[in-house]
Amino acid sequence: MKKNILVRQPHSILLLIAAILFSAPILQSCDEEGNLILPLTETEVSNGLKEALKVGTNNSVTATNQFDGYYGNEDIKIPWPEEASAAYSYIENNMSLIQPLLDEVVLLMNRGAEEASENARPIITDAIVSMTISDAWNILNGEDDAATQYLIDKTYNSLYEAFLPEIDAALQSVGATSVWTQVTNAYNPVATIWPTINPIETNLSNYATEKALDGLFVLIAEEELKIRNDPQARINNLLERVFGSLDE
Repeated sequence: MKKNILVRQPHSILLLIAAILFSAPILQSCDEEGNLILPLTETEVSNGLKEALKVGTNNSVTATNQFDGYYGNEDIKIPWPEEASAAYSYIENNMSLIQPLLDEVVLLMNRGAEEASENARPIITDAIVSMTISDAWNILNGEDDAATQYLIDKTYNSLYEAFLPEIDAALQSVGATSVWTQVTNAYNPVATIWPTINPIETNLSNYATEKALDGLFVLIAEEELKIRNDPQARINNLLERVFGSLDE
């Protein structure tokens, strides 16, 4: 006796698979209004990071390149050189004639940095333009200051070379170099006599340049943190889309 064997036609199997697939829930991300959110593309991530860095850099340069941009901001104000702190104390307590010049040096160093900071804009912009897609992904998924650290790595030496002559010229134009010379000329001969105090050997232009760059990157890091964490700081749709992915 022959057995009846049920042979399922190929088209029946395809129909069965299709029915299962189309009956299953589709897992897609949607916004609060139910609109479909497509995955970020490499181009969006790259352009979003570049846009964020441009915004942060422009805001930071604008903030420093104005009256009291450095001097009026305690977070980035350039102080009297720490390596010459003993000289500051000695002059303050024992050399009343030049004591007023101490604070004048601090003020004028900051004025010089405020004049020179505009020079950072084109150098940092070049670094932003040359950012690769791989750089962008690493920054997006990195620490809160990943973009700032990227810029420090890519631009610090170039910025230093560009800032130094500008800082030097600015220090001379605002009178800081002259005041610094008065202080060191009055103090150093005394320091050579007394073995307990050291002469001032700080190069004011080098010192002010380093501190000016440190302050600029402090502000850039603050701008980056705002864009990462504060939706209100994402000033266009691209920034909202790229950095909004970090909120999920």
